Amino acid sequence: MSAKTLSLSDAKAANLHVIEDGERGGQAVHDLVVAYQANRRTGSANSKTRGEVRGTGKKMYRQKGTGNARHGDRKAPIFVGGGVAFGPRPRDYSKRVPKKVRTLALRRVLGDLIAGGVVLVTPSFAIEDGKTKTFVSTVRSHTDAAKVLVVAPAFDEATLLSHRNVPWAMCIPASDVTVEELIYHDAVILTEDALAILASRTA
Repeated sequence: MSAKTLSLSDAKAANLHVIEDGERGGQAVHDLVVAYQANRRTGSANSKTRGEVRGTGKKMYRQKGTGNARHGDRKAPIFVGGGVAFGPRPRDYSKRVPKKVRTLALRRVLGDLIAGGVVLVTPSFAIEDGKTKTFVSTVRSHTDAAKVLVVAPAFDEATLLSHRNVPWAMCIPASDVTVEELIYHDAVILTEDALAILASRTA
């Protein structure tokens, strides 16, 4: 399987809409990556207030006559074992990014990668024997990059099995690949069918 470097002219011929000048879309990329990271947060951190901690609600001592400051029960935040004032509560960190912003970010990132000469196109990508050694040799026949992303319309079970123990490579369907994954890897191997799917996503 031979691979060739995808040029901007080849991308235009494949109806892949990209940003060539590198001046637009930077904020869109930032917003989208921040949204990806925020959406992975569980938001499950929780602390108990004075109304939730275990303990009696009895007043510590009488209001007047002791010479001490007035207090209610021992569950107040100033006491050890009391509740937490303004502590974390379960919340939703997710962010919504409009479709136009996602498309703009994808165009910008693809434009930068293609301009950098790190996008390779191959007719197909499949590891029939399902062996990791075969997967590594196949990827290395295309690129020596430290982190490689392989994008195809779909992968068979043997190909997915062969790349499972390779920490520096990922196989992701073209319909699911994200801007964050494209930015993270040093080289991208695209199949010709995947190029058509990405073209439809940037339209």
